Amino acid sequence: MFDDARSKRVIMLSHCLLNQNSISDGTADFPSQFAEIIALLMTHRIGMIQLPCPELLCLGLDRRDHNGAKRPVLEENTRIRELMGAQAHITLLRQKVEELVRHIQEYQQHGFEVLGVIGVNRSPSCGIDTTSRNGEETPGQGVFMEVLSETLAEHGIRLRMIGTKTSEKERSLEKIRQFIDRKSSRIGRMSRSTDEHGGIFDAGRNHSGRI
Repeated sequence: MFDDARSKRVIMLSHCLLNQNSISDGTADFPSQFAEIIALLMTHRIGMIQLPCPELLCLGLDRRDHNGAKRPVLEENTRIRELMGAQAHITLLRQKVEELVRHIQEYQQHGFEVLGVIGVNRSPSCGIDTTSRNGEETPGQGVFMEVLSETLAEHGIRLRMIGTKTSEKERSLEKIRQFIDRKSSRIGRMSRSTDEHGGIFDAGRNHSGRI
């Protein structure tokens, strides 16, 4: 089944990496998307799953303040994070994440490899390594990524999460390149090992799926 041209490899990306128009006012670094990340994933034939924009979903495009862009970025991010922590918003995010979990499970059950999640550091919602609190960039995940991580754990799903920054283009690209190279090397080693023992290895199947 699914023995057509598809690569059977997918990865999830924060919404704004594919659509900068959704980002909070004053923080877009590109006219439309982080094109180099998209090109890199396309080169490696990795399908892209665009995550919903949690802030657009919960707060709207103006993040409930027309003057948001006039504040320092970390101050505005802190305001947004505090709003995103409202219980009604957390409940909505959990609903969206449960939908994503069903997608992941479908891919894995049919032998596809879900490589991981690419987020955006410093973001109040989609930060992986860092987020914004108290007017500073601090270690920790954004609100949406916290909900995603918790829900994945509840379902027994482990995925590698990679933090990028649109303001740090080359460093972000290098992190993704290294991640893809490690995944490709692991698949190659598993393929050779299985071949040596006379078995059959399907490179598209998610043998580790859970990193």
